[in-house]
Amino acid sequence: MSQKIYLASKSPRRQELLKLMNLPYELLLKDVDESFPADLALEKVAEYIAEKKSAAFDEVLENAVLITADTVVLIDGEILGKPADEADAFAMLSKLNGREHLVITGVTLKSATKTLSFSETTKVTFSQLIEEQLWYYIKNYHPFDKAGAYGIQDWIGLVGVKAINGSYTNVMGLPTERLYKELEKFS
Repeated sequence: MSQKIYLASKSPRRQELLKLMNLPYELLLKDVDESFPADLALEKVAEYIAEKKSAAFDEVLENAVLITADTVVLIDGEILGKPADEADAFAMLSKLNGREHLVITGVTLKSATKTLSFSETTKVTFSQLIEEQLWYYIKNYHPFDKAGAYGIQDWIGLVGVKAINGSYTNVMGLPTERLYKELEKFS
């Protein structure tokens, strides 16, 4: 990639994934309101928020590309965002326990002359865990910065994810295979 890459994300997982892809980048951080219109289709929320994050950067991106992303967990017509506290994390994990859900990551690429947005969806199935296992995960892994209150790369992903259909890295917060292809075309 000949263009300089900026990543606008506080997510340590997104930062790690770009490093693992051997894509040098610099961080650009701003706080962005992550609200969305009530009538927006839930499958479009992650992409909408990624676009909103991108729009917060008005700087000219000469010979550079900005990457923004957002991940949501969707089950029973409800978006599970980041849990507020332990009780909220337990409620989220209880909803996911023994069931299938969707993880949707929206990504926006922005340069001085163009913008491209896309999203990836992965189906994840949790095995049935007992309450003590859910609490063990919450107390030991503090999943408060993760949509749906879990990180697939953590303990719970190793012992509690029964099946995955789609991109593993998408569940971590960045669909790397698709991102790489889109970056190649975006240049």
